[in-house]
Amino acid sequence: MSCKIDYQAPDGLLAGRVILVTGAGDGIGRAAALSYAAHGATVVLLGRTLGKLEAVYDEIEARGGAQPAIFPLNFEGATHKDYQELADRIGSEFGRLDGVLHNAGLLGGLRPFADYDPELWERVMQVNLNGPIWMTRALLPLLEASPDASVIFTSSGVGRRGRALWGAYAVSKFATEGFVQVLAAELEGDTAIRVNSLNPGRTRTAMRAAAAPDEDPATLRTPEAIMPTYLWLMGPDSRGHTGERFDAQPPAR
Repeated sequence: MSCKIDYQAPDGLLAGRVILVTGAGDGIGRAAALSYAAHGATVVLLGRTLGKLEAVYDEIEARGGAQPAIFPLNFEGATHKDYQELADRIGSEFGRLDGVLHNAGLLGGLRPFADYDPELWERVMQVNLNGPIWMTRALLPLLEASPDASVIFTSSGVGRRGRALWGAYAVSKFATEGFVQVLAAELEGDTAIRVNSLNPGRTRTAMRAAAAPDEDPATLRTPEAIMPTYLWLMGPDSRGHTGERFDAQPPAR
């Protein structure tokens, strides 16, 4: 469903909260990290390129935000040990975790399934599905320590209705939608953790440019323009919503 696309977040919406953002170095992840920090959160920046994370770190500090933390990690080669080390570090520094935005993703290119390289398929599944799932399991004790935790998994329109050529990316998003429902059902009632999926829609990012090279980027919303829904889902106003799927933009016409 579309939710709070025009949500007006109060300045201190996320004050005192510790939020992890994956893929925080650019695109939607960068915009979300900056937006969460601007609304009071302490942000843990996770991504594969240290230089990009450091640039976001510096921008948050320059804007007067709480000092972020940086955790470089490439999902393609990440292991259960890496996820546990992340959890241990967050636990040691902060004692809990109030939110996770699973934003990191790999497109894998558009091609017929008959021509799909099996190794590339596995890489896409690792980055888009397996990594976020096992990372979430490692982080669950920290999320359970929060009085109000939100976990957002990034979905896609092709993860709700399959389209030709989208291959592993679409399949990974279908699986993400299913996992969100399973985990939300397991946690509901026993914890204060809500788990939802969010489809950002067509957004002016490098991934979108790779998927639709002939598209005019000027016709697309910027990552900053879709942040209202990201703020609503991460903040306390979305309490009571779990196991649901949301859109950050109106349906394309």
